Amino acid sequence: MKGSFPNLAILVDEPLMNYTFTKTGGPADFLAFPKTAEEVQALVLYCKEQDLPWLILGNASNLIVKDGGIRGLVIMLSDMNEITVNHEVLTAEAGAKLIDATYVALDHKLTGFEFACGIPGSVGGAVFMNAGAYDGEIQGVFESCDVLLADGTIKTYTKDEMAFSYRHTALQDVKGIILRARFSLAKGDYETIKSRMGELTELRQLKQPLEYPSCGSVFKRPVGHYTGKLIQDAGLQGLKWGGAQISEKHAGFIVNVDNATATDYLELIAHIQKTILEKFGVTLETEVRIIGEDA
Repeated sequence: MKGSFPNLAILVDEPLMNYTFTKTGGPADFLAFPKTAEEVQALVLYCKEQDLPWLILGNASNLIVKDGGIRGLVIMLSDMNEITVNHEVLTAEAGAKLIDATYVALDHKLTGFEFACGIPGSVGGAVFMNAGAYDGEIQGVFESCDVLLADGTIKTYTKDEMAFSYRHTALQDVKGIILRARFSLAKGDYETIKSRMGELTELRQLKQPLEYPSCGSVFKRPVGHYTGKLIQDAGLQGLKWGGAQISEKHAGFIVNVDNATATDYLELIAHIQKTILEKFGVTLETEVRIIGEDA
């Protein structure tokens, strides 16, 4: 495959633990880092011609890659990170860090994006899952996004077509790659925006276990409950499973404290789900994306 793309960075049998926020995950057969939408399109068309499976990772934040790794081609968009502003519309390529986008908005005195100033994912990943925090969600500022579909064509999705709901969008049911997204913001006061971002950043630092590798919030919030409190009330907070541990700082997080494997994470997740269902009759659904093959 590398011979077909001599000017593109493609790694072979590359351990994905080098890129995931949990620092776990087996190897990808091929790992590519395109810099343009045209390169992404060429990779997808090549895979279609060669009957080679492909998968997009964004910046590998809110996911767990199993220890067996991923077959075929994995595409990471971290080199596609341009962010521009035109009046009150901010446009960001999918690989741009969401946090960076919020600070570009601040620089242009645009408000509406403050809620996302501490979300560690990429713009593409945030749009894909309708990421949110502190009473804000992507759907509140989303205008449109360009998506490369599996057949190699590019489609622009409007807000209505995205069918936003809690941690879900229509793109989760479509084989495609978000290339860039546009966000509709509003003019605001620089100091007010900066102050709010500072408050939210401080809250995040106080409440979340940022000192350890993690995939962020593991579970969706069940209706009528708080996940962290359920886990605390079940007596599970602090539980270690292999090298993974339910965070002592925030029970909704699982952290890698001692060279954890993806299997450690997955077994601990299953144990939490089983315990919460037995004790409280509540089904916990994972927010984190789980992909790849077992070892």
